[in-house]
Amino acid sequence: MATQELKPSLLITLYKLIEVGAYPDEVIFTTTELAKLLKGSQQTASRHLIELERRGLIRRVKLGRRESIKITLTGVKHLDNMFLTLRRAFELKKTETVFEGTVFSGLGEGAYYISQPGYKQQFATKLGFDPYPGTLNVRVREEDQAEVRMLEASPFILVEGFTDGGRSFGPAKCFHGKIADKVEIAFIFPVRTHYSGDVVEIISSKYLRDTLRLKDGDVVKVRAFTSKALL
Repeated sequence: MATQELKPSLLITLYKLIEVGAYPDEVIFTTTELAKLLKGSQQTASRHLIELERRGLIRRVKLGRRESIKITLTGVKHLDNMFLTLRRAFELKKTETVFEGTVFSGLGEGAYYISQPGYKQQFATKLGFDPYPGTLNVRVREEDQAEVRMLEASPFILVEGFTDGGRSFGPAKCFHGKIADKVEIAFIFPVRTHYSGDVVEIISSKYLRDTLRLKDGDVVKVRAFTSKALL
């Protein structure tokens, strides 16, 4: 599930908490002490803790005037996303990302979404092709997942969300690429997705399963290009 965006002030508070050891261990603070750490007021520190806890990003246990604070795995995910974005910004820009994964059958929703006129028109103008109605789902091998997350933090082609018939369709980040070093494709990363981050969804003008004779369980190598990406 995709992480919801945080206000910069909350992200800074989360960063300060991990800086003083609130993950994987816990730290014991008063809100006054946390306020000094944040160089802000006690009321602001308290408000930030309440909001971070409400979002499930930290766990708090009252210990008299103090409290035990620990960042949850969901909170760590936000910091991980920030780290990857900064790493991408400070390292030399990569023009391509190469990774491998295993083909699997998704939930069968790809054809419905790809066929929506609001998406198809944008695919044609922004990606340069009319996609086959469906997606190829690839589960990325564990050792390549950090590379894929860095790809998501790179400049991307934005396919905008829209409303049709009272139903809302969300935006997505897209990247050009190739599969099996011969067929041109595009990667789609919905801003909100039911996948946990180890899956990429691929579209092409071709029916990839037939073109490449793919079946569930086959391992494929894919390349994603960032040199063509547009903010």
